[in-house]
Amino acid sequence: MTTSEKTVIEGPLHQLARNTWQLLLLIGITAVALGAIVLAWPDKTLVVAGVLFGIYLVVSGIGYMFAAFGTHAGAAMRVLSFLTGAVSLVLGFFCFRDKFEAVMLLALWIGISWVFRGMTLLAAALSFDHLPGRGWQALSGVIIIVGGGVLIISPIDSIAILALVAGCWLIAIGIMDVVSAFQVRHRLKA
Repeated sequence: MTTSEKTVIEGPLHQLARNTWQLLLLIGITAVALGAIVLAWPDKTLVVAGVLFGIYLVVSGIGYMFAAFGTHAGAAMRVLSFLTGAVSLVLGFFCFRDKFEAVMLLALWIGISWVFRGMTLLAAALSFDHLPGRGWQALSGVIIIVGGGVLIISPIDSIAILALVAGCWLIAIGIMDVVSAFQVRHRLKA
């Protein structure tokens, strides 16, 4: 006796697709909540970010110092790696001395990295004639340099505004993720 029942076995990718909407929903709700927290308590959020930045500096400093003793690089690179680790450790410990120092160091770090990033974009746009979107890259480089300069010149005020913008951005991204989650769920039901 034979049966003609056909059973469909769901594979791991199909199961993942079925659960994707739940993950998107969770990510969206988390982003909205984090954005609301940033907007409700921007000062405390900046202090927490400063402390996390200090922890990052200490951990990366220790990592660089250990890497300096590896045999993967020449003597000059090992010395540079050791010095980078030592500076990271010192800056990380400054983050734990005072909450304003942590926030200021975070703002300066972001500002300096933006200046370097902007200079890189601007130099690439000016150097390579065949680069697509060259004008936009040059403009982007100038805007990033100006933003980094503002963060360096006025770190506390600038980082506070940056936190508020980030809070609004997180809420917008979170809402878009929640909407996407329900769209994915609706498509899976269809």
